[in-house]
Amino acid sequence: MPPRPRFDRRAPVRELPNINDRISYPNLRVVDADGSQLGVITREAALDVARDRELDLVLVSEKADPPVCRIMDYGKYKFEQEKKAKEAKKKSHQTEVKEVKMRYKIDSHDYQVRIGQAVRFLKSGDKVKCTVIFRGREIQHTALAEQLLYRMAKDLEENAEIQQPPKREGRNMIMFLSPRKQAAGKTPAATAG
Repeated sequence: MPPRPRFDRRAPVRELPNINDRISYPNLRVVDADGSQLGVITREAALDVARDRELDLVLVSEKADPPVCRIMDYGKYKFEQEKKAKEAKKKSHQTEVKEVKMRYKIDSHDYQVRIGQAVRFLKSGDKVKCTVIFRGREIQHTALAEQLLYRMAKDLEENAEIQQPPKREGRNMIMFLSPRKQAAGKTPAATAG
């Protein structure tokens, strides 16, 4: 038995839309480009009407009895659909997890910088992973790191809520913050003004 190929070398099966000559039903309910009904007519008559208007006959619903077709410019319709999908993708915001790293012996100015970074991340709608790094024997002071993380959560409470409380993970202590719902709602109005 020959070895199975690692990759499927066959061309992918593309779902071709049911338009014009690919429609195999004998009788069709046809809707005109402007939305008016042309009634139930034969496939050939519907194709003739579509060709006369230099448009395509597109199968809309094959489950109906008889199947419903619409006369339209299929290329333009497909372009509009792709444009809508692109717009929807552009408007959707993918939530990312941004990280703010520090040591438990952080200076007050450095701490304020980390708070500023976290606020910026939260206002853009991202989650924040606050990490306190331990080096060497610092691992004994997990209580101080936990206090620092709770202090950070308290300082950020108007923009964030704790998603996961501080917990140790190896040589780090980690806490996750997620943006508050009402804070996220206020930002578009503030940027528009």
